[in-house]
Amino acid sequence: IVDSRYRSRKPLIVTTNLTLDEIRHPQDTPHARIYDRLLEICVPISCIGVSFRKETAQEKLERMKRLIG
Repeated sequence: IVDSRYRSRKPLIVTTNLTLDEIRHPQDTPHARIYDRLLEICVPISCIGVSFRKETAQEKLERMKRLIG
């Protein structure tokens, strides 16, 4: 998908939980190539916030503790 959008010069919106540092310094060559293209055609925007998945998991854990006793 990334390559297709890149070659056709069409817009691309990407969301990830990777940090910008992880994107700029990938651990292997295939990811490095993909991230390089993404950084060329996309503008990184960092959105910092609380993980709603962690909050949901914590709520479920608390509910289970109350049920079990």
